[in-house]
Amino acid sequence: MEEFDPLSITRRHFLSNAAMGMGSIGLAQLLGSLAPASAGTPGAQDRIGGLPGVPHFAPKAKRVIYLFESGGPAQQDLFDYKPMLNEKHGESLPDSVRGTQRLTGMSAYQSSLPLAGSAFKFAQHGKSGAWLSEVLPYTATIADDICFVKSMWTEAINHDPAITFFQTGSQIAGRPSIGSWVSYGLGSMNKNLPEFVVLVTAGAGDQPLYSRLWGNGFLDSRFQGVKFRSGKDPVLYLANPEGVSQHGRRAMLDTLNALNREQYQKELDPEIESRIAQYEMAYRMQSSVPEVTDMSKEPDSIFKLYGEDARKPGTFAANCLLARRLAERGVRFIQLYHQGWDHHGDLPNAMRGQCKNTDQASTALIQDLKRTGMLDDTLVIWGGEFGRTSYSQGKLTRDNYGRDHHPRCFTVWMAGAGVKAGTTYGQTDAYGYNIADASGNPITPIKEEFTPGAVHVHDLQATILHILGIDHTRLVYRYQGRDFRLTDVHGHVVNDLLA
Repeated sequence: MEEFDPLSITRRHFLSNAAMGMGSIGLAQLLGSLAPASAGTPGAQDRIGGLPGVPHFAPKAKRVIYLFESGGPAQQDLFDYKPMLNEKHGESLPDSVRGTQRLTGMSAYQSSLPLAGSAFKFAQHGKSGAWLSEVLPYTATIADDICFVKSMWTEAINHDPAITFFQTGSQIAGRPSIGSWVSYGLGSMNKNLPEFVVLVTAGAGDQPLYSRLWGNGFLDSRFQGVKFRSGKDPVLYLANPEGVSQHGRRAMLDTLNALNREQYQKELDPEIESRIAQYEMAYRMQSSVPEVTDMSKEPDSIFKLYGEDARKPGTFAANCLLARRLAERGVRFIQLYHQGWDHHGDLPNAMRGQCKNTDQASTALIQDLKRTGMLDDTLVIWGGEFGRTSYSQGKLTRDNYGRDHHPRCFTVWMAGAGVKAGTTYGQTDAYGYNIADASGNPITPIKEEFTPGAVHVHDLQATILHILGIDHTRLVYRYQGRDFRLTDVHGHVVNDLLA
């Protein structure tokens, strides 16, 4: 007989034919998933929910703040200093460098692919000597706190599949997001706030973002990300309707919960228990969400640190400050999305604007976490879905150019718990077009095998989970007859990134 697994899918027909004893065992197992994890599990103290035996080993980080820069920041203009591009500005990209790589429809039919040197000056910073562009003056001050990964690569060349790949481990929509996987495995550190919160910069750009990017996929709906919005109501429909008192709301929920539990006894559908839990969470959030989003008690020094934009709800700066407040209250996974990095044209001007909006706040978040000691158990990640081409899309002049999508190599950075601060991992060739080995020779990694110096999307995901104490090959969920995981059937922990 198939082993009973109440967390995989609804086994309505199986349970309806089973003895009452088996049904009771199944219910107990289900309710157990809502209870605190075993105290014997490493890192499970004061935890609500989560899987038995997870973390698999002692974690370095308790929580993650992921600053996702949607659109694909141009690494050549931010982190990956390539003086050859300036020397050969306007010359065609050599066929030997491009090889057989496919191009997008936006530049595939150009008569030439002219190399574009960066419009910005670069300098080395900190004891680590990290190269940074002049448009990142604040990030330059924390160079020794950062681990730069300059050899990221992906297979996706268009935004939607590329973003979906980073968030869910698949280019095809429908799988759980990384925050949902973490919530599913590790549970919550605060019963009054969601495990997984999403913040999107208001009005930052027109790059589309979809709620499925922070969705639960085939996992229980309790694990989907909760989007906080700027404005009067950070979470929609949380406030009591006009004329409904708090006492009346409590009485309504008690009655609704009783009806739901009666329905559960008849149908044994785990989603009903999840619905009860979500109603209760919404009730508790009526007081916890206004408290965490009220920044009026933050001192002026904090707004000076993050920038005056932090006083304006919905800005990237305000969301970075809010991320710190959520983190210190026990939210497990905090995802910020900032659009506007899709610079197909007018890159120099657009890049200056983007960095003005993000550089100070990103840096302030690291400094603020470090000031409070939270950087010791918080992992911060910064990066987009792919990089940009070393050649110009469209017309090239000395001081203006655009860059197309480029999946072969790009840069992300990490800071905080579990990573080697003040280091740079991986490198690209002299053209900034391919990942290169230690001698500067281009290499072509494949995701099925770990290539030293190269970091695939699944490798990054595996490393993030490892820092949280999770073996990415063991955090699985059986769905429609197959075991699924965030890293699919690939992924390797990049040990050289770990402290």
